[in-house]
Amino acid sequence: MAEPQYEISVERLTYSHSPSTPPSLVDISIELPKGSRTILVGANGAGKSTLLQILAGKRLILNEGTHVHIKDRDVFRNSPPGVTFLGTEWAMNPVVRGDIVVSDFLNSVGGYRHKERRDRLLDILDVDLDWHMHAISDGERRRVQLVMGLMSDWDVLLLDEVTVDLDVLVRDDLLSFLKTDSLNRGATILYATHIFDGLNEFPTHVAHMHLGTFLSQPTPWPIAPDIVSKVVSVDLGPKPTLYALALQWLREDRELRRELEKQGRKKRGAKVDEVPTDSETFYRKYDYSH
Repeated sequence: MAEPQYEISVERLTYSHSPSTPPSLVDISIELPKGSRTILVGANGAGKSTLLQILAGKRLILNEGTHVHIKDRDVFRNSPPGVTFLGTEWAMNPVVRGDIVVSDFLNSVGGYRHKERRDRLLDILDVDLDWHMHAISDGERRRVQLVMGLMSDWDVLLLDEVTVDLDVLVRDDLLSFLKTDSLNRGATILYATHIFDGLNEFPTHVAHMHLGTFLSQPTPWPIAPDIVSKVVSVDLGPKPTLYALALQWLREDRELRRELEKQGRKKRGAKVDEVPTDSETFYRKYDYSH
């Protein structure tokens, strides 16, 4: 059987969280080659998390003509093996906040079967096997999540803001591990983040999402000089950093959104605050005791 041309392939994807709400994703189409490491850039609400959850098979798509494939398999009807999704909601799950020792927790999810790789991650992420899950910080709990999620070999890794709780040293060591893993095994990474420091050497591609669409499709990184002007509206110099590019993209997103607000889109930010001036009306309005 021939290898698929793209490891991740999405065509004509539109998605709404409910029939009564506007689409969170609108006519999305992307193609990512095997071994690529793509950074998704976009403001809060751009649709990054929704896209990753759909790729992970966590949200069902029924639209006729929509194509969401990983490793040439439909993520809903023929789930591909080797796909790992790590998101922020895991650390808030009551199950992982119970009084269980980390060593027992990892063994309960198969850690003993991946000892060599598990132990390497324990060292990289500086995890104490004697920690009790209910007595550690969010950042320490996040490290345990990463050990759990990465200790078995993965082919496609979907990351949604999972480095947000990590200190800068652990984050840098983790990114080095992921890059090496991708290079050595041809594994593919799609990573949504708002932290761009230290990421300059990590990606093979960058992409720009805004209000549920791609303003810039996954573009090889570093961006070639003749391509920069096509993906950003100002001159960032001959070799822009990922941080500078993301900052400019987010500035442009905000300006575009404000233009849409002038045309009738619901406005964000400060507005006239209609607080009652007499005490009886005030306390009747803001009395939440009943």
